[in-house]
Amino acid sequence: MKPFRRKGEEYVARLDPAEAGIVGLLLDQLELLLTDEDVEDDAVVARLLPEGHRGDPRLAAEYRDLTRASLVAGKADDLATVRATLPAEGGALRLDAEQAAAWLRTTNDLRLALGTRLDISADTEPPAELASEADQQLAVYYWLTAVQGSLVDSLAAGRAGRR
Repeated sequence: MKPFRRKGEEYVARLDPAEAGIVGLLLDQLELLLTDEDVEDDAVVARLLPEGHRGDPRLAAEYRDLTRASLVAGKADDLATVRATLPAEGGALRLDAEQAAAWLRTTNDLRLALGTRLDISADTEPPAELASEADQQLAVYYWLTAVQGSLVDSLAAGRAGRR
C-alpha cells in the first residue's frame, strides 16, 4: 500500500490487488455479522453494537431496541461508501472528506472485529512470520492499523493546513 496523502481536497492512497481483495472480503464478513440477527450473543457484534447499560439488563435491552437499527444502518451506509470507493482490482483510492470519514469508521469496525476474534491486547505483537492462519489474520489487523493511521495522518495534515 502506498499511504494516504492529501492532494487538494482529496485523500489518495494506492492499494495493490491483493490488498483490495482483502478489504472486499473483510467488508463482506462485517456485513454478514451486522445483518445476521442470529448472532446477537457474538462477541464481535457486542463490541460493534455495545450495550447502553451494563448494570441493568432491562435498560440494556431497551437501549438495544432503540439504537440497534440506526447503528446498523449507519455502519451499512459506511460499508456502502467503502465498497463504492474501493478499487476492486487495486489502484488509486481517492476519497473526499466524507468518504474518508466512512473509511475511518469502517476500518475501525474491521479492526475491532479482528481484534476481538484474535483476543488482541496491549501486549500483542505483530507476527514474526506468517506460519498460521492466526498469524495471517494478525498481520491483516496490523495492516489495517497502518491504513487507518495513514488516513488519520493525512486528515490531520489537511486540517493543520487550513488554519
